[in-house]
Amino acid sequence: MVSIPRLVVAAPASGHGKTSVATGLMAAFRQSGLAVSPHKVGPDYIDPGYHALAAGRVGRNLDPYLQGEQRVVPLFLHGVATPSPADVAIVEGVMGLFDGAVGQDGFASTAHVAALLSAPVLLVVDAASAGRSVGAMVHGFATYDPMVRLGGVLLNKVGSDRHEREVRAAVEATGVPVLGVLRREDAVTVPSRHLGLVPAAERYQAATKVVDRLAALVASSVDLPAVLRLARSAPALEGSAWAPQHEVRAPVSNGPRPLVALAGGAAFTFSYAETAELLTAVGFEVTVLDPLHDERLPTRTRALVIGGGFPEVHAESLSRNASLRGEVARFAECGGAVVAECAGLLYLGRDLDGQPMCGVLPVAAQMTPRLTLGYRTAVALTGSLVAPAGARVTGHEFHRTLVSSSPAGDAQPAWAWSVDGVPAPPEGFVQRSVHASYLHVHWAGYPAIAQRLAEQVAQVAA
Repeated sequence: MVSIPRLVVAAPASGHGKTSVATGLMAAFRQSGLAVSPHKVGPDYIDPGYHALAAGRVGRNLDPYLQGEQRVVPLFLHGVATPSPADVAIVEGVMGLFDGAVGQDGFASTAHVAALLSAPVLLVVDAASAGRSVGAMVHGFATYDPMVRLGGVLLNKVGSDRHEREVRAAVEATGVPVLGVLRREDAVTVPSRHLGLVPAAERYQAATKVVDRLAALVASSVDLPAVLRLARSAPALEGSAWAPQHEVRAPVSNGPRPLVALAGGAAFTFSYAETAELLTAVGFEVTVLDPLHDERLPTRTRALVIGGGFPEVHAESLSRNASLRGEVARFAECGGAVVAECAGLLYLGRDLDGQPMCGVLPVAAQMTPRLTLGYRTAVALTGSLVAPAGARVTGHEFHRTLVSSSPAGDAQPAWAWSVDGVPAPPEGFVQRSVHASYLHVHWAGYPAIAQRLAEQVAQVAA
């Protein structure tokens, strides 16, 4: 049994302010001297970047769909213990409290994760356009699912003292306490663009100032001792922490650890912390490669992992780094192991919005107005260093680009899946030791990916 104070910050829908509140709580508790473990429900990569700034430790995702619901508690316990034990954990929800994978009865929703964690919920409600009706809304959320304990409400965008009295009375009549009130003029905004908030890594100094302002706002507007008491009311959790070294086996080797370059920097900000942890566990030395600025692959690079991000925003700068683009192309041509997801796929193509990229794959990519977003259950069509043919994985898509392939080259399709029961065209590319796809996979749910990558590298070295 593990006792860790914890709290889930949720909302009736997107746009009520839960990211600002969760981030502000993390920062305020940290500034009060507590070690805070930050978490995010769902596949989101951007919010955890702000959480990391606020808490001073890496933000981690909890997603029953991507990881398997049996791993949610172990991964949570791993997060609260790494790199050192936390005093409190704050979990930011996704969308509305009960919104999960479409058509799956709330599976992978914030409510689902809160129930798995036996964690009380703090509901953030935008009260800008309502009065007593907020009470009816809170009553509905408090009674909808007996597995979810609504422990408090935070009112956001309240217009005046009179407005606050009206809404507070309506909410407290439901038996749920109001633990904080934020006024309309207290709004702290973060710039957005085509896929949501601008990542903290792209605006570090400005993002740090926003986090500091959120901490001050929450500290002055929220009853922090009451929120902490609510978090401490969570019961002890059964189970053991997830451990990457127990998920894989490191190849036996007497030589130096093979080096894997993990793409990072402002253009490639989408990476789950567990990916690097699993790569280390299978025997790799992990180093970060910034394709915007690093002109060469690190010496001794044996594998390259290029995750998601915003190469479309930085296409011109990525293209200008012709030295690295050439090195990546030669590395792949010589049989180097490459795993690329979404942004990585675009970087490996011939061009992106007319800007030359690495040319590893016969792919041209363009920005489009259409957002492609959703969970996917995929089957591997071609055996690769990611999965054997026929293997089934869960992942998600999140992009506004479209790729068109050329008949030239020897690339084979990577995945097959259906959307709303309709088979989609084959997706992704497998070419020699390169696997590139729009599909984001959480490696903690499929640690065999790290294992296969290590075995591929060891086989080439033998």
